[in-house]
Amino acid sequence: MNQNLKKINIYSIYLGAFILILPIIAFFINAFSFRWFYPQLIPKELSLQAWVRLKLIPKSGQRTFEGFLDLWSTNPIVIKALINSLLIGVIVTIISIIIALPAARVLGLMSFRFKKLIIFLMVSPTILPPIAFVLGLNINFIRLGFSGSFFGVCLVHLVPIMPYVVLTMTGIFANYNPDFEHQARTLGANKFKTFYLITLPSIAPGLVVASLFAFLVSWSQYLLTFLIGAG
Repeated sequence: MNQNLKKINIYSIYLGAFILILPIIAFFINAFSFRWFYPQLIPKELSLQAWVRLKLIPKSGQRTFEGFLDLWSTNPIVIKALINSLLIGVIVTIISIIIALPAARVLGLMSFRFKKLIIFLMVSPTILPPIAFVLGLNINFIRLGFSGSFFGVCLVHLVPIMPYVVLTMTGIFANYNPDFEHQARTLGANKFKTFYLITLPSIAPGLVVASLFAFLVSWSQYLLTFLIGAG
């Protein structure tokens, strides 16, 4: 019985890994295909046309890295887009951590009424399709003058990021012992020293994970950036 259960678990892991890898395989095949339409299981025609358009492969069909370098050196739009994505990701990560720390501390260490309701409302942006709330936000952002601005893009990125950051840090604070802070305060440490020497080292692993979540989620927000950033 245990042996059969073990086999089922192994097959389940393999199946889950295959489902996760399947979209990557589809992207890879699509990069070397031409007009791959539904319901075709595999493309009928292979092509390097996409690589030629990106100048990664010359029209003669020979591979070269010169085209790749030219893409970055001669196309300022690509460089500007990369810099903006990095800058937005870093800014949004810092802001989300600053906002999430006090909220996660309260949710992780305290028990109060409507706590589950607050958590549910907080994670609702991850449940709803992005298009469901971004259209309403876009109307308000236009009225406030935020639409089409760098500030507006950073602000809208906080909507899908905050649930991940707050929930990650809530789990960290749920296993955190605040008595160490009280002991440090009784020994004469001020609030800044207590946070810097006691709290921060204890929650540092969670901060790293939450920061990675925030940056990656921000980096993947194409639809929100496209609509709020006015293209």
